Amino acid sequence: MRRPRVEWMTRADDTILEFLLSDGNKPLNAPPTFAEANVDYKISHIRNLMRKLHDPGLIEYYGEDLRLYRIPDLGRDYLSGQLDADYLEVI
Repeated sequence: MRRPRVEWMTRADDTILEFLLSDGNKPLNAPPTFAEANVDYKISHIRNLMRKLHDPGLIEYYGEDLRLYRIPDLGRDYLSGQLDADYLEVI
């Protein structure tokens, strides 16, 4: 699987997206603190990553209080390599 490479994205971005889709392709609805307990990054870094991934639509807010994140179709398309890198560059 070949993913688009975009200058502003890092391996940490992939890690967060993969975590949100880690339950057998059934997306998780998770707060940053749950991500911190399951990936090897500090909470402040995870929060920054999630905000950064939210802007282009790779993850979205979820829940009544919008404190959960989940991965929408665009994020899944990125992980599966079906998203054109040019699309992410212009965002």
